[in-house]
Amino acid sequence: MFAVICLVLMLGYPVAFSLAGTAMLFAGLGISLGHFDPSFLAALPNRLFGTINNTTLIAVPLFVFMGVMLERSRLAEELLGNMAALFGRRPGGLGFSVVLVGMLLAASTGIVGATVVTMGLLSLPSMLQRGYDPKLATGTICATGTLGQIIPPSIALVLLGDTLSSAYQQAQLDMGVFSPKTVSVGDLFIGALVPGLLLVGLYLIYLLTITLIQPQRAPAAKELTAPEPGAWIKGLLPPILLIVAVLGSILSGAATPTEAAGVGALGATLLAAVKGRLNASRLAEVARETLLVTCMVFMILIGAAVFSLVFRGFGGDELIQHFFNIMPGGAFTAMLLVMVVIFLLGFILDFIEITFVVVPIIAPILLKMGFDPVWLGIMIALNLQTSFLTPPFGFALFYLRGVAPAQIRTVDIYRGVVPFIGLQLLMLIALAMWPSLATWLPEMIRKP
Repeated sequence: MFAVICLVLMLGYPVAFSLAGTAMLFAGLGISLGHFDPSFLAALPNRLFGTINNTTLIAVPLFVFMGVMLERSRLAEELLGNMAALFGRRPGGLGFSVVLVGMLLAASTGIVGATVVTMGLLSLPSMLQRGYDPKLATGTICATGTLGQIIPPSIALVLLGDTLSSAYQQAQLDMGVFSPKTVSVGDLFIGALVPGLLLVGLYLIYLLTITLIQPQRAPAAKELTAPEPGAWIKGLLPPILLIVAVLGSILSGAATPTEAAGVGALGATLLAAVKGRLNASRLAEVARETLLVTCMVFMILIGAAVFSLVFRGFGGDELIQHFFNIMPGGAFTAMLLVMVVIFLLGFILDFIEITFVVVPIIAPILLKMGFDPVWLGIMIALNLQTSFLTPPFGFALFYLRGVAPAQIRTVDIYRGVVPFIGLQLLMLIALAMWPSLATWLPEMIRKP
């Protein structure tokens, strides 16, 4: 089934219909050959209704709306202008500005595509004009855009949290725990804060190292003047207030992630109105874009639900569990194998497909082996982050290629992201060695 899915996707068919179509094809073959029980398909309506009726997933359209509204209100443009004026006069300053603005946009929007396109349009021409190495400039923009995958509020963490919650309860029931504990999207948001900020730190250290060793690759923009304090504060304050409103309400326990997404959507709308950039046509444009993205996510989710149901009907999950149990090295080897497989799948599949197809199959098995669900979730999220940068189907590469000037070669974009993929894998190794990087903050907040 996995081989056929990969083949169908490489032929260019839509992901959602490829997942569901392949599953139904195999189910039909299995029924005709007597290897598949058709009663499994009777559970499909309930499973689809449960997916659409899931209140946690309401956060997806709300966070998408918030991100698109902020993109249309040109918040990034103001932020980048102020940051570039502040840091641009030193070597690598524009690169530092891109990373810091990208971090704030990630914590404001959680949408990778919006960040990459916005930064590509606003900062790439300036970096090239001032003599930046095209590989360094494009790699920095692409990698910074993927911060929206790990820094909350992240749509990826919402989808992953919902999937892990079901997997954790299933794992505990399989172990005979009939009052199972839960893991929430809020737990993943809190657990991702420290690894996300550390990854930003690694990006900045890499850029600083480049400026010290090869300053010609990131020259200073000496013609820039420092911004006025009032303009600096005015540009920085709106995203900070929005981040505090969204993440603060979750961390304080005042709101669930879904409710906080509503706060963020309303806050972004009010921010656009205050700046005089909200009208009926813009609101309709934002709503239409939100509808398209949300439909895409939920159609993939439905296709993945059909796929995983048929996969289980053939006993695929039992086969994988048996394979993990007989592997030498036990839980460590199983976890290492899963991380390698997810990383390799990231070359050809999007994070949504991996989240909805692979995670529901492997997560219950790993959780039964004793892994912490928050740590496992952040490990998978960091691994999935690399899927945006790995050729040939890295979406951040496509986004930037679509807005980059003609003189930028595609091979330069591919080469530019390689060091940042290495930094993401380094962060993944650090988290594997020190799980408390992800678990410490949620445990502290849970304490009475």
